[in-house]
Amino acid sequence: MTQEISFSFNGSEFTCEAGQSIAAALIAADTRELRTTRFGKEPRSIFCGIGVCFDCVVVIDGVANQRSCLVEVKPGMKIESTP
Repeated sequence: MTQEISFSFNGSEFTCEAGQSIAAALIAADTRELRTTRFGKEPRSIFCGIGVCFDCVVVIDGVANQRSCLVEVKPGMKIESTP
């Protein structure tokens, strides 16, 4: 049996299975847009999934530029799109 944990993304509450990366948890919840580009405000999502690119960077508990494909979701995490 898997353990479910809760976290927030841009002010909305989500649940996921323990052990999932932030990117995987958000995609499983049908949330594809993780951030927008600085110029043009184009939506970005997960691209490589292994930490090579920086398309999935988010702010995690106030710490900017964290790659969401590499960070495991922890209970109560506050995640926001990169401004």
